[in-house]
Amino acid sequence: MRSTMRAELRFTLNGAAVETMVRPQARLLDVLRDTLGATGTKEGCGEGECGACTVLVDGRAVASCLFPALEAEGKTVLTVEGLRNASGELSVVQRAFVDKGGTQCGFCTPGMVMATTALLQENPSPSDDEIRAGLVGNLCRCTGYVQIVDAVKQAAELAAKERP
Repeated sequence: MRSTMRAELRFTLNGAAVETMVRPQARLLDVLRDTLGATGTKEGCGEGECGACTVLVDGRAVASCLFPALEAEGKTVLTVEGLRNASGELSVVQRAFVDKGGTQCGFCTPGMVMATTALLQENPSPSDDEIRAGLVGNLCRCTGYVQIVDAVKQAAELAAKERP
């Protein structure tokens, strides 16, 4: 028998206040995809091992497949859908992934982009080793990572040019 008990959840998603009812055991991933329609966040392994579900919670990269939805109460959640600017242009990270061919099949891309976004917020000019360490929890089966590392380096360069 399934529990019908629900709890209220309020947080900011991609700059907009959201309020919804969730099961107490709900994962943030399920609330984002199934309830709020933020389907850019992907479920790969469901065990926090692949990084496809990476989102930022209060600026920190988390595996949303392991993150209890109710832990997002009062927090700010950013998904890949929230990276575009107000005029709809891709973020520097998204542009770099496209430019450098770091997307391939695309399944890991939202998680890679979000992990890169968090990495560059913490370290705006990472070395190759720091990039690899920053993306260690995100797996890609297609690119061999060369294009992804190149994309992160380009994103860091683009972001540096756009900073005031």
